[in-house]
Amino acid sequence: MTAQARASQARASNRTDWFAVRRELSTKSRWMLGIGSFVLPVLVWCVLSYVPFVWHPQMLIENPGSVDYFQPGMRIDKATFNDELAQARAKHAALPTGMSANPVYLPAPHEVLRAFYTAFTTPPATRDGPWLHQSLWHSIQVIFWGFVISSAIGVPLGIVCGTYSALARLQEPFIEFFRYLPAPAFGALMVAVLGIYDGPKIAIIVIGTFFQQVLIVANTTRKLDYALFEAAMTLGTKKLKLLTHVVIPGILPDLYRDQRILLGWAWTYLIVAELVGTSSGITWYITQQARYEHFDNVYAAIMMIGIIGLGTDLVLAFIGRRLFPWDRTLKA
Repeated sequence: MTAQARASQARASNRTDWFAVRRELSTKSRWMLGIGSFVLPVLVWCVLSYVPFVWHPQMLIENPGSVDYFQPGMRIDKATFNDELAQARAKHAALPTGMSANPVYLPAPHEVLRAFYTAFTTPPATRDGPWLHQSLWHSIQVIFWGFVISSAIGVPLGIVCGTYSALARLQEPFIEFFRYLPAPAFGALMVAVLGIYDGPKIAIIVIGTFFQQVLIVANTTRKLDYALFEAAMTLGTKKLKLLTHVVIPGILPDLYRDQRILLGWAWTYLIVAELVGTSSGITWYITQQARYEHFDNVYAAIMMIGIIGLGTDLVLAFIGRRLFPWDRTLKA
């Protein structure tokens, strides 16, 4: 057997071995595993919701019987229900009836699925409250402007720090210190400076992502092969052209991937940011729905954030594969 045939056989074996190290997955395997990563948690959720003997710690009252404080539709702990049932039997009174149920904060999958539609069609709980689609759009705008401002400053600064050691030493110690400070701690200060509306919310997104962004981009820039710098400087490339003709083209695929990751980081600050000043956006909607114990709408709204974030990342990944077809890491 030739070396080429052995290599081909090894690759074929590598594709069928689920535990092979760093193997290149086939398209079918990637789709199967990707779908499975969502199916498994949903299956666990379904078991908890639809199989009574697994975890149904409460009783949903259907008929209160002789128990005066029971109401139809009320949820009560099973121990309390059993005590009241035993007392009713001892008194030969009307027996309460009910069915096993989970707490109100864990709605069944079909209830959350229904809420994906009803949340958009049900009017706000208050007369002047925004609809769900308005809340989502407001949150997307906060994320967008916060990340744009952070990137407009953080990316150039990170590239400069990763290229010039003296500038990195001047900037990075303070940035390293500042990145450990929790962004929400600046909420009151941002309200005092920027008011109570969207300004402080965008500022929290900027603070939460900017310092991490500078360090990550600087680290990515340092990974660029130094031989490229030597070749460019040997040919007489000036400092500005060194950045625009060598550094930036050399790190573009990695920089693009870094921005995708950091955009997800910005989403994680959204809920905290929208609590600063006046509550708004999807955070306000979730808070209002939780107040009225509409937890199916709460779950639906949280999942919508994940769907929007994942959808955005998939679109960016698709664009990245078209922009940088030579970069294999973008194909994962």
